[in-house]
Amino acid sequence: MKRLSPFLLLAGAVAVVYLNSFRGVFQFDDYNVIVDHGGVHTWGAYLAGLPRGIRPLLKFTYTLNWTSGLGLFGFHLVNVGLHAANAVMLFFLATRIGGPSVSRFAALLPALLFAVHPVQTEAVTYISGRSASLMAFFYLGSLLAWLRGRERGSRFLLYVVSPILFLLAAASKEVALTLPFALILCEAVRRERTGWKEALRAQAVHWGLLAALAVLFLAHAGYGRLLEACFDIRGAAANLLTQVHGIGYLLSRLVMPHALNIDPDLPVFSGGSPVLLPEALLLAALLAAGIFGLVKRSPAGFGILWFFLHLVPTNSFIPRLDVANERQLYLASWGLFLAVAAGADLLRKKRGARRVTAVAAVLVVALGLLTVSRNTVYRSEVALWEDTVRKSPGKARGWNNLGYAYQQAGRFRDAEAAYLRSLRIDPGYALARGNLSGLKARADSVR
Repeated sequence: MKRLSPFLLLAGAVAVVYLNSFRGVFQFDDYNVIVDHGGVHTWGAYLAGLPRGIRPLLKFTYTLNWTSGLGLFGFHLVNVGLHAANAVMLFFLATRIGGPSVSRFAALLPALLFAVHPVQTEAVTYISGRSASLMAFFYLGSLLAWLRGRERGSRFLLYVVSPILFLLAAASKEVALTLPFALILCEAVRRERTGWKEALRAQAVHWGLLAALAVLFLAHAGYGRLLEACFDIRGAAANLLTQVHGIGYLLSRLVMPHALNIDPDLPVFSGGSPVLLPEALLLAALLAAGIFGLVKRSPAGFGILWFFLHLVPTNSFIPRLDVANERQLYLASWGLFLAVAAGADLLRKKRGARRVTAVAAVLVVALGLLTVSRNTVYRSEVALWEDTVRKSPGKARGWNNLGYAYQQAGRFRDAEAAYLRSLRIDPGYALARGNLSGLKARADSVR
């Protein structure tokens, strides 16, 4: 970790572990938002859809890729490039918030874990997972510009560059609205801070933009329909209970990366349950540790609260059809990696730097190998959904999607069996029933 520059080490690590991701094909939601979505196939269609569409910058990048002539290679190149850039920026963010008290090891290790952990494959290898990495690119740029502006007293960075990057992040994905709160976290942990009045004054434009964006999103027809559909799924209180288990599930993916699943089968809780108690206690203890650490201006405390902050938009009061997806950990995971690295740095001082550094290096390599393995699941739709139903055998959607993948591959008997399995799980699943009927009609026409 000492001989190579952080930029080369992080970019190189991303390039190595994601090289085989370029073999991946379009999957799942890629068809809804890219392949079958004419609004990103030409620049005229993109411009025509701007007034009523959402995430305009994300769609801009899809259109750029679709019209580039590079095909899938271009899509993967952008995703991998964004991830490498984000890993580098997270290294610099750790050095900025910790100042001289944060060692190079404590800043570099979490960035490396972020770069190579297989939980990130859903945001990198899965093409439409780009919304997370693209948002993070501008989000981190905004944070770094603001911190640099604070250090230099630069009004241009504080009031122009950082807010513009904030807007670009929000135009990529709505969860970027947490950025002003992240600025508060950054200021709280900085040891050289000069006072809250000055800090809040420096953040005034960001808070003003947050208010304006909130009004815009609520007034926008596209976002309004999205919110209305969300609250039709389940009530906010039931969703909050459900998300206790959802966040617990996401935490477990960080330590059980072999069990990653693009479509996990997670329960919905409408009331209290004994199952939730240990998970709620764990989350409460983790949150308390974060608050205590932040009071002490500890990077570990900052990291824990960073983790919770980045899960608030997707895993709290606003219901989603899917309880939890791994790409929601994209930025959130770095906070916990930062906390782990802070602990490892203390061990280096007590037990010897070489031993701890060696263990960290082995961990990084092991996670990188798991990422290479996870990338292979995206090589075909059949491979992805076979992996999914192995891990979520009781979820009807996975079997239906596997049936459709078999059907597209010409494996009609396997497709029929998968559709029937889906309907045994959920007899009222209209999509599986329609797919099965279509398959049988095709077979009858061939005869």
